[in-house]
Amino acid sequence: MANPTAAMLVIGDEILSGRTRDANMYYLAGELTKHGIDLQEVRVISDDAAAIIAAVTALSDSYDHVFTSGGIGPTHDDITADCISKAFGAHLDVRDDARALLQAHYDKSGQELNAARLRMARIPDGATLIENPVSTAPGFTLRNVHVMAGVPSVFQAMVASILPTLTGGAPLLSQTLRVQRGEGDIAPILTAIAEAYDDLSIGCYPFQQNGAFGANVVVRGADGARVDAAITALARDLYL
Repeated sequence: MANPTAAMLVIGDEILSGRTRDANMYYLAGELTKHGIDLQEVRVISDDAAAIIAAVTALSDSYDHVFTSGGIGPTHDDITADCISKAFGAHLDVRDDARALLQAHYDKSGQELNAARLRMARIPDGATLIENPVSTAPGFTLRNVHVMAGVPSVFQAMVASILPTLTGGAPLLSQTLRVQRGEGDIAPILTAIAEAYDDLSIGCYPFQQNGAFGANVVVRGADGARVDAAITALARDLYL
């Protein structure tokens, strides 16, 4: 059976402005690959409510899982929870279990659970919490959408919390063959191998080093024996 599919929605003006470099897509892609969930689309959008609602609705309808990052903090521009609740018609309010987590955290640190921090306890009806062992404020899952923080350390902790609860498929395996020839020289061979192994993904990634052109040919697939066979065939044909 085919692996479950996924999309990622990266939310934040700071990403689109270039002020912040996104690290979460790279991390999520690697973790999903190991878990056997195929990440097939990533979108980056601004802190615009209409855009977030439209993107969440479209991605939720198209993929088995949607992972969001960003916009669940305590400030006025953290609107992701509001948008998710509107996308699915779910009531949003401070929830007792989320509030209790935050209350214990701020009591321990000697800080006040003020109105701004309490915003992070607003959870849509019907959602389940995603544990946050780094800074306590939880993410949540509503239907097939997993809503997580944008701070990389918190995002990674939330991914570690949610992934064991999701059914995965066959982990994607890969092998790389480094070739000291340009893409134009090896393209016909790659085409023939790709046609012979059409159940695998075969990508060519060029580089230039010391004035010479080369390429890393990457073969990916769930069947280790097929990946081995394709790499062997590539090496044979490329070095004849």
